[in-house]
Amino acid sequence: MTKADLVERVTESISRTSGPMISKKDCARVVDAFLDAIKEALKEQKNIEVRGFGTFKIRNRKTRMARNPRTGEPVEVSARPVPVFKPSKELRTLVADLEMQEGN
Repeated sequence: MTKADLVERVTESISRTSGPMISKKDCARVVDAFLDAIKEALKEQKNIEVRGFGTFKIRNRKTRMARNPRTGEPVEVSARPVPVFKPSKELRTLVADLEMQEGN
């Protein structure tokens, strides 16, 4: 799903429940603002918890040794912060139930 698909779905959902109160352009602004808020919070090393969905946070990776794929020679990869997403229990259960339905 792309961001445009997400905007389309959110616009349709709002139209179904509240009538055509929001344009697709305004909905795109809301989605962009939401994503920008997440980016800013992560940039400031803050966690974002969306109940029923999951948590976005920064995890610090340790320095490690890796290999250059071309030469095979060892290379040290320095420590750095990386963004991670941890799904909520509800989201994990929802996805697991989908897998069970597809398997049948």
